[in-house]
Amino acid sequence: MTDDGIDLRSDTVTRPDDRMRDAARDADVGDDVYREDPSVNELERRAAEAVGMDDALFVPTGTMGNQAAVRVHTERGQEALVELESHVYKWELGGLAQHSALQVRTIDAGERAVPTPEGIREGYVEGDAHRPGTGLVCLENTHNSRGGVAVPPERIDAAAEAAHDLGLPVHLDGARVFNAAVAHDVPAERVCRGVDTVMFCLSKGLGAPVGSMVAGPEEFVEEARRVRKLLGGGMRQAGMIAAPGLVALENVERLADDHDDAALLARELDGVGGLRVPDPDTNIVLLDTEPAGVTAGEFLDACRSEGVLGTQFDETTARFCTHLDVDREDVKRATDRVVAVVGE
Repeated sequence: MTDDGIDLRSDTVTRPDDRMRDAARDADVGDDVYREDPSVNELERRAAEAVGMDDALFVPTGTMGNQAAVRVHTERGQEALVELESHVYKWELGGLAQHSALQVRTIDAGERAVPTPEGIREGYVEGDAHRPGTGLVCLENTHNSRGGVAVPPERIDAAAEAAHDLGLPVHLDGARVFNAAVAHDVPAERVCRGVDTVMFCLSKGLGAPVGSMVAGPEEFVEEARRVRKLLGGGMRQAGMIAAPGLVALENVERLADDHDDAALLARELDGVGGLRVPDPDTNIVLLDTEPAGVTAGEFLDACRSEGVLGTQFDETTARFCTHLDVDREDVKRATDRVVAVVGE
């Protein structure tokens, strides 16, 4: 980034590089609603392959992808079992209720970030003449609000197996699933192996300007395509944005650089002026400002005055997120500026 500012608010702020811009300009396009866009078709094929699913669907946003998946999996009035701090529950404008008429039952998984099999069994409600019952389990990996926790594949498997034993489908909000795969040094297919469907974003650490993927069995994707249309996501010459997504899929391995940068940021800031900064699993760094005697808002305002941007999670929790558009030198400069802010 330029010296004017270091934007650590989110990995969504990444800008398409020259390869992506060239790909958009030169994309082979057609009408995707008619399934005639070659670039979209190729992106869907490669996305499904990357996460080990039969088929995939290109959607404008991760939120639309999650909401479409939930709508396909459930019946109106059922309950969805979700983690207390999960994105699909906390940050998607009540979409589970608005789009699918679902009730939500939360499970507080704490630092594990994924419910235990026991938690899923305890949260399950069997449908009867009086209760609609549980219809879906939603998991998240990496877990955004828990600090980018990369949930081990075995824990995802265990939670999914418990759900399947109860006859429940499992959807994975894998917005940053490639970060989880890189953190555990396994293919993304391994992270997704136990679940029925998965959504992942092209527009976060992978650097595409727009777009996410929903993947699963062919029958599921076929129905999700109809729901995408219902939600206003039927696109025409979408190859213009799908082509950069194909380039983005080549950026998986470099996510390790973001993880290393986040680890450096956390090490350098932990304890400075009383800040508490746990070691991150991936590219998300959470800062507890309470020991420093300031609110997260006050801390971030001071950082902004020095050209470092972050986001506020709650009264005393701030977040910095490393990404494609900040390099190691940017992170070092950001660290120096934050140290100066806390010192003042």
